Parts: sequence; structure tokens; C-alpha cells
Amino acid sequence: MRLSSAVMFVSDLDRSVEFFCDLLQLTVSVRDDSAALLVGPENYELYLRGKGARSSHPLCSIGIQYLMWSADSMEDLQRCEDTLRRESTHVRRQHLDGFDVVEGPDPDHVLVMIVYPGPEQVTRHEIIPRIYSW
Repeated sequence: MRLSSAVMFVSDLDRSVEFFCDLLQLTVSVRDDSAALLVGPENYELYLRGKGARSSHPLCSIGIQYLMWSADSMEDLQRCEDTLRRESTHVRRQHLDGFDVVEGPDPDHVLVMIVYPGPEQVTRHEIIPRIYSW
């Protein structure tokens, strides 16, 4: 069993499509005026739904807070960090429990986390501190 799709509401569909295609190297598969389906190299899917500028995403509410993505290599992780830094100065990189993690906000200020190596390569032995920081 593995996660195949994620759905994310965004304030500006065009801006988020551009950001996530660049960051995660996704391709637009289907798109209309209010939604887009982005597909990754291993066929995972990210649905983006434009909700307008007045939408909110309350942190610490029930439900998924963010997803962690795995980079394919250290170079890929660096590319992702560079992409996040173009969006914001609030990007952090750290080494935890045998892996590196880069985190920063997307265009709607929702936290994006990218790790290398992924959990299929390095088993996690600790809960990352970020989980407890709310």
C-alpha cells in the first residue's frame, strides 16, 4: 500500500501549478478553470483546487497538516531547497536521524517538507521534532 494522490486547496491556481510543477517536477495532466491534476514521474498525483484569496488553512486543526516528499538524490534536494528559497526566505534545512530535511512555505504559506534519503532507503527511528513544534 502507498499513497497515490493528494488533494490541496490553494488560493491562486496558476501560481500553485507553476510552483509545484517546478518544485516536485510534476506535469499537468488535466486542467480546467478551478482545478488541476499534476502527475509525478512515478505516477503519484497532486490535485490542486483553486479556492480564492480569502480561503484559509488553519494550522493544528484536525486533518492532514502537510505531506513529506522524498527527493531522488542530494542534488535533487538542493534543487528543491533553491526552489523554496525563491518563494520565501523562511526555508530551513537540517540533518535528522540519518536523513536531511528541507522545509519551507508554498505560495499559500503551507509548509512543504522534502527529505533525502526517503524512508524506503533509511528507516526512521525518531519522530521528527517538527511534529511537536505547534
